[in-house]
Amino acid sequence: MSSGVHEAASAPGGEKVRFWFVRTAALCLFAAATSCGEYEPPPPHLAFGDLPVSGSLSDARYAGFGGCIEDTTSLRCFRRGVTFEGKGPFNAAVDLGGSAGSKGFAQVTLWHDRDQDAFLAVSESLKKTGWKECFTGNDRKGDQAVYSRQGERVKILMDLSYFGKRRLRIAPASSAEARC
Repeated sequence: MSSGVHEAASAPGGEKVRFWFVRTAALCLFAAATSCGEYEPPPPHLAFGDLPVSGSLSDARYAGFGGCIEDTTSLRCFRRGVTFEGKGPFNAAVDLGGSAGSKGFAQVTLWHDRDQDAFLAVSESLKKTGWKECFTGNDRKGDQAVYSRQGERVKILMDLSYFGKRRLRIAPASSAEARC
């Protein structure tokens, strides 16, 4: 008794079957080899007040983030009832990269479900406590207010032009995100 592959190869058109089999196996091996990238560790843990700004999934969970939603390349974890600069409550989320959040997160995002002007009080509070304000964008889209303060390891970015919900993001000061 012989194998089905050998019989197909000796039958009329069998060389085509063998070529297809070898080509398919080679493509599968190539796909598997190229999908294995080097491990990318999460960024170092950084917090601002009681909010995690960067770190791992365990950092986010320790700070009270849960109810995570996973897709194939990222994980989003939430925390409700957040106060920031004495204002709120806001909703917050961290977006972790990689399968199961393995690459960690590099910013925290806050928003208010109903009051798009809720962050204006935060803006005033930041300016009163020495944060400098500058603006990006071109008056059409992508405009942000960027807050920075000498010696702080974070910067704060607030959407000015937006669709949907206005966001306030806290990111490491070293990030390339929105500079003035």
